[in-house]
Amino acid sequence: MIQLSCSDIQLNFGGVRALSGVSFEVRKGEIFAIIGPNGAGKSSMLNCISGVYTPQNGRIIFEDTDISSLPPYQRAKMGIARSFQNIALFKGMTVIDNLMIGRHLHQHAGLLQGGIYLGPARNEEIKNRGFVEEIIEFLSIQSIRNKIVGTLPYGFQKRVELARALALEPKILLLDEPMAGMNHEETEDMARFIVETNGERGITVIMIEHDMGVVMDISNAVCVLDFGKKIASGTPEEVQQDPHVIKAYLGEEDI
Repeated sequence: MIQLSCSDIQLNFGGVRALSGVSFEVRKGEIFAIIGPNGAGKSSMLNCISGVYTPQNGRIIFEDTDISSLPPYQRAKMGIARSFQNIALFKGMTVIDNLMIGRHLHQHAGLLQGGIYLGPARNEEIKNRGFVEEIIEFLSIQSIRNKIVGTLPYGFQKRVELARALALEPKILLLDEPMAGMNHEETEDMARFIVETNGERGITVIMIEHDMGVVMDISNAVCVLDFGKKIASGTPEEVQQDPHVIKAYLGEEDI
């Protein structure tokens, strides 16, 4: 089943074309990787899917609904969550408070009910805290649940950002370089959590990642961009052997 379809996406910034006619389909339940050299348009593509950017041309279809012109909050309500390449947490707040913010779309009590904190408001918060505690256990961050995020090591902050995205209960999870800046052990942990998120929680993952070892190990399908154009797509094995991909990454020597 096709869960997300991007057709002929074109994105311009003034006279600069960031994306030029990019099309691909993502199946429900797969890990789909978008790769390419620096400046290829990967983050721009993710921003188009999440609603940060609105493409000048093309359509984005999510579960049979055209979301091309919807704002980010409506896409989040539909089940599209994301993490960022540069950590975007509330660093003066605790881990659990950051995760509770990720539950904002599931909080319906009004100002008066919340202020009194009785009945529906109290039951709602208990339910949401229970869900957050489940995510904390799932990502093995029990030891830092009450820590201020800004005091945590970088690897834990990246894990907290993944946790906050999962707090939304997404159908599709967009990850922008989730392993960036991590050491080998942290990278292995994050890769495992992504695989478990996909397999155990049934969440489709669209991932931008520069670590080709990780991409080839955990992805079901790969789309390769270069200078804003799609140059290849297929299984990791197919993409790895594609001459256009090899040229984009390694260059080509004139003989």
